[in-house]
Amino acid sequence: MSPFLNYSFLNDAPPFLFFTGKGGVGKTSLACASAVALCDSGKRVLLVSTDPASNVGQVFDTQIGNQITRIPQVDGLSALEIDPQAAAQAYRERIVGPVRGKLPESVVRSIEEQLSGACTTEIAAFDEFTALLTDSSLVGEYDHIVFDTAPTGHTIRLLQLPGAWSEFLEQGKGDASCLGPLAGLEKQRSQYAEAVAALSDAGKTRLILVARAQASTLREVARTHDELATIGLANQQLVINGIFPQSELVDDPLATAVWQREQQAMADMPALLASLPQDRVPLLATNLVGVESLRQLLGAAPVTGTDEVESATTEPHPGLKQLVDELASDGHGLIMLMGKGGVGKTTLAAAVAVELASRGLPVHLTTSDPAAHLGETLAGALPSLEVSRIDPHAETERYRAQVLATKGASLDAQGRALLEEDLRSPCTEEIAVFQAFSRIIREAGKRFVVMDTAPTGHTLLLLDATGAYHREIARQMGGKGMHFTTPMMQLQDPKQTKVMIVTLPEPTPVQEAANLQADLRRAGIEPWAWVVNHMLAPASVTSPLLAQRAYRQQPHIEAVKEKHAKRYAVVPLQAVEPVGVKALQDLCHPIHKEM
Repeated sequence: MSPFLNYSFLNDAPPFLFFTGKGGVGKTSLACASAVALCDSGKRVLLVSTDPASNVGQVFDTQIGNQITRIPQVDGLSALEIDPQAAAQAYRERIVGPVRGKLPESVVRSIEEQLSGACTTEIAAFDEFTALLTDSSLVGEYDHIVFDTAPTGHTIRLLQLPGAWSEFLEQGKGDASCLGPLAGLEKQRSQYAEAVAALSDAGKTRLILVARAQASTLREVARTHDELATIGLANQQLVINGIFPQSELVDDPLATAVWQREQQAMADMPALLASLPQDRVPLLATNLVGVESLRQLLGAAPVTGTDEVESATTEPHPGLKQLVDELASDGHGLIMLMGKGGVGKTTLAAAVAVELASRGLPVHLTTSDPAAHLGETLAGALPSLEVSRIDPHAETERYRAQVLATKGASLDAQGRALLEEDLRSPCTEEIAVFQAFSRIIREAGKRFVVMDTAPTGHTLLLLDATGAYHREIARQMGGKGMHFTTPMMQLQDPKQTKVMIVTLPEPTPVQEAANLQADLRRAGIEPWAWVVNHMLAPASVTSPLLAQRAYRQQPHIEAVKEKHAKRYAVVPLQAVEPVGVKALQDLCHPIHKEM
């Protein structure tokens, strides 16, 4: 009997399986467990990871790296860990190397900066994917190639476009954003076309969208589904991972609240997702390390009980209130909360703003959260609190129109089509939202401005390196001996701006937050603090599963404290959804049981 008959995403599997989803949803665990399950049914499988924090080697207790390596514990399984940063560096050198010494140094630096961000890393990883997808001898050696982390629809759309990308870029027709990485790709266009065709062929490829039972995560996966389906990648299935089992509810109010919240999120999921073939994988208490744990994940092996919970007490950590106390002493300033989707930036931004305003301090809370529930729940709640929402869609359309009317005015039809495609990139939305935020930033000299959904470090680098705003103002004002401050200068000034990085106490979110911090530092912005959200206090739970997870969080909190953050705070997971003034205040004033 097949070990995974209960899971439709593995039945009648095509040769290529891509697991995609945001950080921390369990893509790697599911990809590893799926590879083991396929091998257990007699298949030969190559497992490929491009996760920058890949722990596939750790999962199998085998040194892997950037070479195909046999996994001795599983018959028929081999693995490969592609290092996306190394791939991106080699990719950058292939593009920049030929123009060094031929173009002015300033131009070379600008190209290097354009090649510094997530788009380049993504396309470099896709470069590695295509070699695997189109290598007939390799494909013939395995029944399945399982990929952990799939390319996004934006990357594939870019690679589908016809035209001379190199000429377009070299003539300076493209605005600085994701076009940079595409210079020099013409030589490989036939290989990319073959790879894209394989991805679009339902007989060859299945895309497995991995999500958690959280409203924000499900909305994000719905967008991914729509984007991929639009470009012909329609063979998709949904896996909701880590669902809290009803059998674990016992007499634990927090466990009950988590279960109810997840059930509601799944009931309310977007119709697009609800129509997909869907599997639900329960949450396990055990660490997903080792072949037997992976077999437990998909039900191919019985759960043999939970690990022993360590009896050692955990040290108390500083809370959000301590950070707000320090912020309040400034009297005014810009506070930016940054981090990946799903970590709770919007909620924590609101909590900081409410706590400052409840002390009588003037606060403007601004967000680009598409849910837009902040204005409804906080409007008029505190006399010194103003709440505004920036509409990312409207701001992006305004920015696109502006660029097409200026840079696009002199382009031919092909050039304009390429520019329009580039303006559909994620970077465009970030730049457009940043411009809208810039109009509000000026207020921070007189009151607190708390900003949710800030632009990434890569976007800030592009803005600074290309003269989009900062250099233009400097050019106009510098020669006149006038004092001026651009938004970029304000963000780089620690006296004016405090950046708070939000993460979760899990390995992938912490690694992604560390990558964000490195990007910000390259942009001349030093993060002020980290906030670790959704901590489980071991003494506050009675569910054995939650108790196990609480102890598993501790090393990641310690890593933030000891390795990454100059100052930090932890925020406990709440039994009540933090909506409304009272619930937001509870995030700064949590009620703890005795530790």
